Amino acid sequence: MTTQVFPIELKWESDKSSRIPFMAYTDEALHKKELQRFFYEKHWCYVGLEAEIPNPGDFKRTAIGERSVILSRDAEGEIHVFENVCAHRGMQFCRERHGNKKEFVCPYHQWNYTLKGDLQGVPFRRGVKQDGKVNGGMPADFKTEEHGLNKLKVASRGGVVFASFDHEVEPLEDFLGPDILHYFDRLFDGRKLTILGYSRQRIPGNWKLMQENIKDPYHPGLLHTWFVTFGLWRADNKSELKMDARGRHAAMISTRGTGGKAAQVAQVTQVSSFKESMQLKDPRFLDIVQEDWWKGPTAVLMTLFPSLILQQQVNSVSTRHIQPVGHDAFDFVWTHFGFEDDTEEMTQRRLRQANLFGPAGFVSADDGEVIEFSQQGFEQKPYHRTLAELGGREVENTDHMVTETLIRGMYRYWREVMEA
Repeated sequence: MTTQVFPIELKWESDKSSRIPFMAYTDEALHKKELQRFFYEKHWCYVGLEAEIPNPGDFKRTAIGERSVILSRDAEGEIHVFENVCAHRGMQFCRERHGNKKEFVCPYHQWNYTLKGDLQGVPFRRGVKQDGKVNGGMPADFKTEEHGLNKLKVASRGGVVFASFDHEVEPLEDFLGPDILHYFDRLFDGRKLTILGYSRQRIPGNWKLMQENIKDPYHPGLLHTWFVTFGLWRADNKSELKMDARGRHAAMISTRGTGGKAAQVAQVTQVSSFKESMQLKDPRFLDIVQEDWWKGPTAVLMTLFPSLILQQQVNSVSTRHIQPVGHDAFDFVWTHFGFEDDTEEMTQRRLRQANLFGPAGFVSADDGEVIEFSQQGFEQKPYHRTLAELGGREVENTDHMVTETLIRGMYRYWREVMEA
């Protein structure tokens, strides 16, 4: 593997990873260095759920960083991930998002590949006969087995599929670490998943801002009118913040209060986003049913660096996939799912609560907007810095939400990798 050199110097205040230079969000050369070090080397990245490709021949086109990849299931049921770049002339040959095929064919010159990514056919490989002679053809020493698609290393756990361009990457379980793995296995506990639907949006902001947003327990009870008014997420909820040993992955764990509306109002009347008069036309949005697998918490949001967010917010469960598009935008793809043993009533409940999230969600629309406005501020004043010092400057797990420790942990790790 070739290591690229990027001559970039960031100006950090002393040794504080709690003060992040705006340049970290605005510099295109820095962004390319991030892609190499976080998406293409030494990291596992999410590509999809096994339930998205249940049958032989099923495939899904997705992305790791800014590189298009294909997740496929071959005729024997094995899962593969390979780059969506033809070995002949480099074309991104697959245009469909999902489908079922017996083989992949590049439309440019019709080189075709198996569901494992192996080259199996080259038109005119042995030339074309004309007037008693053979014209053209590939050289005699051409071997199809040497010209397959770029195959990635694959790991699957609990029905979730990860891949890496780096075949020397550490095992997935070591990458996640025991604390995060505990909450991962809580959600993906072996039950078969069912796909409920997708939503996708392009957010005009740096990709790290979404990782920050879901590592930030400071804002939900302040920004999100829906959360604070209906008591689903508040700063005084029973809560924990957990990180892996290196600070790159995190889990925000919260248990909804049971004190009723009067207790909620007493806690949040000074918060401007609280709207006591707000009423629901459909009260079923608050039709929340405790599930045994929760084991207590009513919400767990996990950030798996660099590209994945796993959400359980009461009965709504989803993956959120971050796909960078330059330094100042990213595609954000939601996959809403349930479980094969769900009743029809529970499936409808999950779908109903999913309206809180996604591009037009009652909650998530706020996040997309503030990320866009943040990026505008960074571009306006690139020599400045952000401040993430709520709760101090240390990086540590906590038993409360009044802190930005998870953001500090992420940037401590970011600096460790980027400055190596």
